[in-house]
Amino acid sequence: MTDAPRLRQAPFAELTPAELYGILRLRVDVFVVEQACPYPELDGRDTEPTTEHLWFADDDGDGAVLATIRVLHNGEDRAIGRVATAVGARGRGLSAELVRRGLELCAGRTVDIGAQAYLEGWYERFGFRRSGPDYLEDGIPHLPMRLAVPAA
Repeated sequence: MTDAPRLRQAPFAELTPAELYGILRLRVDVFVVEQACPYPELDGRDTEPTTEHLWFADDDGDGAVLATIRVLHNGEDRAIGRVATAVGARGRGLSAELVRRGLELCAGRTVDIGAQAYLEGWYERFGFRRSGPDYLEDGIPHLPMRLAVPAA
């Protein structure tokens, strides 16, 4: 990789087949293979017209997806999820930048996230706070977190 990764954003309808494949492949690599969680990664939320996909693509010609998130509309609230970074791209701040950009898309809205428990402190850096009890999802400890809209 010679160039800086390129930040991309698109709803499902505007994703190219190669972009969609790259996003889904990374998520399967991280959540299904690396974390050994055989679960239905394709949950139907990716195709909703209001869902925004954000990702960093390697800009050296192959366009490999290095990190990705999605922003969902849950009524008036928003949710950030499927935060994933390729093994070789970790430690570069890519996911942190994606979360910051995702939060910009959620401005003025309450934002929820289902965080893996070991990442609680990481999400707290963005202002998220625990909003309920721990739970297991596919055998991995998680907790609900929320970034509340400040009172007017």
